[in-house]
Amino acid sequence: MQALGKHILVEFYGCNPEKLKDTKMLQTEFENAADMSGATVVDSTFHTFSPYGVSGVVVIAESHLTIHTWPEYGYAAVDLFTCGDTVDPWKAFSYLKSVLESNNTSTIEMKRGQLNDFEGQLRHKPACA
Repeated sequence: MQALGKHILVEFYGCNPEKLKDTKMLQTEFENAADMSGATVVDSTFHTFSPYGVSGVVVIAESHLTIHTWPEYGYAAVDLFTCGDTVDPWKAFSYLKSVLESNNTSTIEMKRGQLNDFEGQLRHKPACA
């Protein structure tokens, strides 16, 4: 089955609440996770909520990595969406699980852009002319 990308929906439970509040650390570590997965970071933005909680996105050439945190519950919702065959979102997952000190996770992997009726080589980036 051909697909344009993999989208891993992640629930991180039992995380270190202090890490879930640390906006700068989260931005740095999400950029590191993108690098470790083989992705190309394009940009990132992270926002701190009052009294606590963080939402952020790392835009990668191959799609995105996002997080929304609830430090008061030790919980983070994370999306790891990558396109192409050169990026491994599961490497980002393993790295972030360690960084957030999560003691329990739940994941669902979805294939995005399933093009079963497409004939020929599926290109994830434009072909060179």
